[in-house]
Amino acid sequence: MKILYAIQGTGNGHTSRAREIIPLLQRHGEVDVLVSGTQADILPDQPITHHYHGFSFIFGEKGGVDHWKTYRSMNLPRLWKDIKSFPLKQYNLIINDYEPVTAWACRLQHRNCIALSHQSSFLSDRTPRPVKQSNYTEWLFKYYAPSTHKIGFHFERYEDFIHTPVIRSQIRQTESKDLGHVTVYLPAYSDQTLLKYLKLVPEVKFEVFSKHSKIPFTDTNVAVRPVNNSQFNISLANCHGLLTGGGFEGPAEALFLGKKVIMLPMKFQYEQQCNAEAAKRLGVPVVYHLDDSFVLKLKSWLHSDVVPKVSFPDETESIIDNLVNRYAE
Repeated sequence: MKILYAIQGTGNGHTSRAREIIPLLQRHGEVDVLVSGTQADILPDQPITHHYHGFSFIFGEKGGVDHWKTYRSMNLPRLWKDIKSFPLKQYNLIINDYEPVTAWACRLQHRNCIALSHQSSFLSDRTPRPVKQSNYTEWLFKYYAPSTHKIGFHFERYEDFIHTPVIRSQIRQTESKDLGHVTVYLPAYSDQTLLKYLKLVPEVKFEVFSKHSKIPFTDTNVAVRPVNNSQFNISLANCHGLLTGGGFEGPAEALFLGKKVIMLPMKFQYEQQCNAEAAKRLGVPVVYHLDDSFVLKLKSWLHSDVVPKVSFPDETESIIDNLVNRYAE
């Protein structure tokens, strides 16, 4: 059997989950890996068979998407050409983690496309949303990477096709300790912006993993280092808590390890606002602005002993086995 696994390359959550899923797929046949997008710092361990420009949102440095850089990175004629020309006939099974090239190629070529992603969970009305909803992003959830079948992941099982998060084996096998520091991953903010506020809490050491710095450095109580998978895992396993955006995989792994989490979702990024709403219902504090009030909320969180309790059983192998048995052609 030949399997195509297509992964979205915007952010690191998709590629981190792929590190766990690809070896399970390889038990069933030969796996080709496709990545499209330009914003992932962490790539799968396995060789990438196809790498496409795709369509990515570019992180800014002021808390949101850099719309100008996103516009400049667009290449819609190239995207359309890649969609029309991608060869699917050789594959018995096509699995898609919110990746538009293969999703639309499947639609044009009338092939089954199995969505296996966090974004699939938003195809259910039961999945939490903020009070102010975005019709445009709701449209994107449906049509950015359309599928014929869906399997979703989220913090809770809001519907039958939604499963709890894929926690990587290396995280499940990690011994969790509290060495006192706070791990920070806020890729939509510049290092200098984060330093401005984190230095106002000098009694705490912060380990910032940055998309914007290629060289590690330390400024008083804040250590800044480039994003690195193994270093981040070590920092997370030994931290007091995680300060992060409104992503999904990072907070999920921190909660699994029994860590405190505080979330600062990206501005005008509806998916992150949705994730923050779901996390808030678990008991995770959410802040929406990086300003003077943020420091007070951060200190309050640091002094709190409340850690949300979650249950994320290891079901990934059975999910993959069921997917292959049900949908392989």
